[in-house]
Amino acid sequence: MSTVDATELRGRVQEFLAAHDPKSTDRLEFLRARFDAGLAWVHFPEGLGGLGAARELQADVDAAFAEAGAPDNEPHMNVIGLGMAAPTILRFGDDEQRKRFLRPLWTGEEIWCQLFSEPGAGSDLAALSTRAVRDGDEWVVDGQKVWTSLAHQARWAILVTRSDPDQPKHKGLTYFICDMTAPGVEVRPLRQITGEAEFNEVFLTGVRIPDSQRLGEVGQGWSVALGTLMNERVAIGGRTPPRESGLIGAAADQWRSHPEKRTPGLHDRLLELWVEAEALRLASIRLRQQMAVGEPGPEGSAIKSAFAELNQRLTGYQLELLGEEGLEYDDWTFRQPEFTDFTKRGPGFRYLRAKGNTIEGGTTEILRNVIAERILGLPPEIRTDKDKPWKELPR
Repeated sequence: MSTVDATELRGRVQEFLAAHDPKSTDRLEFLRARFDAGLAWVHFPEGLGGLGAARELQADVDAAFAEAGAPDNEPHMNVIGLGMAAPTILRFGDDEQRKRFLRPLWTGEEIWCQLFSEPGAGSDLAALSTRAVRDGDEWVVDGQKVWTSLAHQARWAILVTRSDPDQPKHKGLTYFICDMTAPGVEVRPLRQITGEAEFNEVFLTGVRIPDSQRLGEVGQGWSVALGTLMNERVAIGGRTPPRESGLIGAAADQWRSHPEKRTPGLHDRLLELWVEAEALRLASIRLRQQMAVGEPGPEGSAIKSAFAELNQRLTGYQLELLGEEGLEYDDWTFRQPEFTDFTKRGPGFRYLRAKGNTIEGGTTEILRNVIAERILGLPPEIRTDKDKPWKELPR
């Protein structure tokens, strides 16, 4: 158990700020020093950006830095790195990997992406076919990944491959850290219904990955991937924003600014959506508290599923409230944005973009299976392919 409590943490933050004035210290130098002082992820071990403190103290530390006007690490620019890659490396990486990757990841010097889904293996991720063949101290990887956010900006990727086709699909996987600048890595944009290309498809052709960049044991990639996915669903659905922020805030603002469009029916629906959004916000806070005493569990799947479906209802409500004005679209220019902010775009964009919420990060259908089996304890689906070698499965 850590002996660092809230009082000591506040003292350490003040000492750090006294020695590193945010107004005069270079931004990157400040962030590196904050990591080295253990004030990045306070619950991480010492030497890896933390102090082994309780996870719930992170919010107090972040608030103290924000109050002092200190620069942050722009978490919206590296959501996959911070929310998925970092906890995976901490749990499954060796000492050398943790020391090499965690610091530049947290400071934002290196952006990360996630090479999981494939054209033939989205919801059924364990059916993936990207091959990794060992060649001495290296692995040669060939395959295609899809729906890869930030691939056009990423320096590194977390990658799941098929290393043994003779094993059942869940047992023949191996997990790697992939250099996105390596020869044989090709990134192509995928234009979405919104007009933008947040996502990409990535082609891997003869990409050589050192065995030193393997996370976990050979053939244990599914276990590592599950850890990543649990963190992903918390990262997507488990945020704890202030009351009436995000899309419910946008809907409420629209209601207040358009009195001429109000009807009793729309009023009742707004109240229902507001209550649901607040319940989800409180559930997210509870999930964060549970995470303070353990690893993310299947509860994150429930939060993510509820978040996705609520977003779609909220954006649909806004279009219905606006009537014909809701059919206007602000900008359909093709571009690859650094990140997407729903609240700063028009209702039309929000409506179209929210359609992807029930797909990305695990489809709602798959998440319901997780909830049924791992939370409610219902009998699992019958799976006839569970014990067959992957190479014998129809594709």
